Amino acid sequence: MVSWFRRKKPDAQPSVPDAPQPARPEDTSAPAPSVPDAAAASAEPAPAGKPGWRQRLRDSAFARAFSGLFSRNPRLDDDLLDEIETALLTADVGVTASTQLVESLRKRMRAREFADANALLSALRAELVAMLAPVARPLQIDPAKKPFVLLTVGVNGAGKTTTIGKLARRFKDEGRSLMLAAGDTFRAAAVAQLQAWGERNGVTVVAQGQNADAAAVAFDALQAAKARGVDVLIADTAGRLHTQGGLMDELAKVARVLRKLDPEAPHEVLMVIDGTTGQNAINQVRKFSEKLPVTGLVVTKLDGTAKGGVVFALAREFGIPIRYAGIGERPEDLRVFDAEAFVDALLPESLGG
Repeated sequence: MVSWFRRKKPDAQPSVPDAPQPARPEDTSAPAPSVPDAAAASAEPAPAGKPGWRQRLRDSAFARAFSGLFSRNPRLDDDLLDEIETALLTADVGVTASTQLVESLRKRMRAREFADANALLSALRAELVAMLAPVARPLQIDPAKKPFVLLTVGVNGAGKTTTIGKLARRFKDEGRSLMLAAGDTFRAAAVAQLQAWGERNGVTVVAQGQNADAAAVAFDALQAAKARGVDVLIADTAGRLHTQGGLMDELAKVARVLRKLDPEAPHEVLMVIDGTTGQNAINQVRKFSEKLPVTGLVVTKLDGTAKGGVVFALAREFGIPIRYAGIGERPEDLRVFDAEAFVDALLPESLGG
């Protein structure tokens, strides 16, 4: 790995020759403490035999709720629909989406469309897939935009840096050349973590000292990526709460500075959402979208205790493409989001399943 690093001294020279240094943001308040991304420590190659969606998500709160609901051979009646609605609400699908979905099933049940509870389960699956299908749109790297600039954003602890490392592995496996920009300059561990991912994947990381201007790091990285003819540039940013106005304004500044070199950059603003945050994710996406257009989502930590229903709420509320889902700690557990695979992993295959 080639690491571009500039120590924070008055007479330090730029890592990239003649790179102009944008002014530091006026807001200098420190961000809320970041939660370390533990996944980076487990980025070793996975053993043979990759587990599927169902194996990874079977322990999620959503999957457990519905497995228990249909494991007792329930009667096809209003009580079953009420339990389904409760399960949806508990799994963070949201009040409006849950109510509409259950009322649709209730209407069909009263029209005698379902022969038994298994038929209702099939209808529930179809309804859930229909909610997610419009947003299950994979990220497309436009080869005409070189480098294709991907800016990652999100709140503290969502898993941005780890997601970048996993994306780097994916893009390298696809045969793409890439570069990483260590724009989380508030958290020293984030720079070291990204450099470790770069070392592991053989990817150049452009970095500066702690508390450096994130926009300057992004500018340096884009300048270097252009000079080297790199296919993809992934820029990290510091985690910030959506309520931190000054730090939120910094994101817009990073985008403005990138556009000085490429008027269309960033080509993708990828927001990383922690799947365990529930309905608070709605407010996060809304606030971040006010500062710069979020063009794609990554929902992480869906395995384990994550409820998972927030994916449906996000789809209904915003319609922003969900590019990837994080269903484990290994690099290959960052999966291209698949609506059918996701729903099938959450629901039992049949009564008693």
